[in-house]
Amino acid sequence: MTDVMTPEQRHKCMAAIKGRDTKPELIVRRFLHARGLRYRLNNRNLPGTPDIVLKKYRTVIFIDGCFWHGHEGCRQFKLPKSNTDFWRHKINMNIARDYRANVELRLLGWRVIRVWECEIRPQSTASTRLESLYRS
Repeated sequence: MTDVMTPEQRHKCMAAIKGRDTKPELIVRRFLHARGLRYRLNNRNLPGTPDIVLKKYRTVIFIDGCFWHGHEGCRQFKLPKSNTDFWRHKINMNIARDYRANVELRLLGWRVIRVWECEIRPQSTASTRLESLYRS
């Protein structure tokens, strides 16, 4: 099946996708702030540029989109039917980059937490998932 958008429309659509301050990120940040935890955002000095850095606890949090980071078994992760090779390669490279960042951060003594977008989206699931992270 061919794309229903022109290349210019597709470019504009894809360029509008945010990498920071996404809804799942804001939910996690509000949760942490409400519990009195203070954090830094997108620390470029750390491998992988974590979304949230809890320096006091030597913990970093990544909030990953299910599509962009290849969340296997998630209903939000489906490879597009067009340009499949490109997307498979892109997502596999994202997965490899995430793995490298995890290893490097752990070697530096940081605790790494990855939260999937699908765990945050339904509000009922979000509170229980975040509570379990908070307790740990």
